[in-house]
Amino acid sequence: MGMKLVAGVAIAVLFAPGGVMLGVGTLVGPAAAGSASCLWDDPAAGSIEVAGTVPPALTATNTAGASITLNHQQLVRAATIIAVGAREQIPPRGQLIAVMTAITESSLRVLSNDSAYPQSAQLPNDGDGGDHDSVGMFQQRPAAGWGSVEHLMDPVWSTRAFYGGPAGPNHGSPRGLLDIDGWQDMDPGAAAQAVQVSAYPDRYAVNRPIAEKILGTLSGVTLNAGGDGGLACDQLTGTGDLPGDLPGDLPPGFPGALIAAAASQRGTPYVWGGGNFTGPTGGGFDCSGLVLYAAYQASDERIRLPHYSGSQIHAGRGIGWGDKRPGDLIFFSYRGAGGPHHVAIYVGGDRILHAPHTGDVVRYGTIGEFAGQVMTVRRLG
Repeated sequence: MGMKLVAGVAIAVLFAPGGVMLGVGTLVGPAAAGSASCLWDDPAAGSIEVAGTVPPALTATNTAGASITLNHQQLVRAATIIAVGAREQIPPRGQLIAVMTAITESSLRVLSNDSAYPQSAQLPNDGDGGDHDSVGMFQQRPAAGWGSVEHLMDPVWSTRAFYGGPAGPNHGSPRGLLDIDGWQDMDPGAAAQAVQVSAYPDRYAVNRPIAEKILGTLSGVTLNAGGDGGLACDQLTGTGDLPGDLPGDLPPGFPGALIAAAASQRGTPYVWGGGNFTGPTGGGFDCSGLVLYAAYQASDERIRLPHYSGSQIHAGRGIGWGDKRPGDLIFFSYRGAGGPHHVAIYVGGDRILHAPHTGDVVRYGTIGEFAGQVMTVRRLG
């Protein structure tokens, strides 16, 4: 409810203390299955998808003790917020605040406003909100400068507006989260209020446990890149293929053992410099620590890689991109950089298994997370 001092009646019903979220099925319009075109800074960027396992439903309890059930479409909307945040390097705390806000403002739905903006009903939506002159997931107001109706009905664009900052579409006016001084040190509910300026500032914190459960469930969800490396925005399907368990078609021998050894550490925190031949150190792994551990375990202790991606890139033999297969290593380098900054284990399709960065855990991911970077494939064993 950006820059507005009146809470929406529909949202008050959904999240009143002791209330239960209404099933979105009774509110969805005919266009709800789709998503608006992204209207990114470069409209010709191509198309993206939310890639990752999005469950059909999730139930969590807010601080008022109300049990809240989100359906698949609502979780796809949450996945979009998380994936946009990851793409723009928003810390997990910022992603949490954004998800809390969208839960509170719209119950994670792209809401039209038929009375204030009749054209919004013709755009893909998850129902009519009818809250004064607000639209979209974050109930942002076109009249307050958040963007056009078409922009704010787009879940990717409106998420970027909420995050704000130098890369945000509004350039600090209105202020997004990154434009709030000291937001990282604020209580998440207070940070959400600083952006939204609601007449009911305490209501965001109520949904923090729900947002935390969503982030934990959707931590492997990302935005895929278009074929030209551009960020795409016209498909948000949430039907990706990142497995919760090992793929059923593990390659035989060393490659399969390598993937299995790394997958056994899923959920282990990322720790810079962490990991050795026998397991995590300091409570976790970094990217090269995970690879050296997996290679050592998979080769009956024959392969002893160094602990640095810039050194590991010289191990094994080079493989053409089109010839890569599960179990190969992919090294990622920024263009013009002297060496790789990251290494991951390829598991097939667009999928990788890796220890991404501080604040994350060992998990499946996608090659699309590194769109535009130089990628080098090496094969061990």
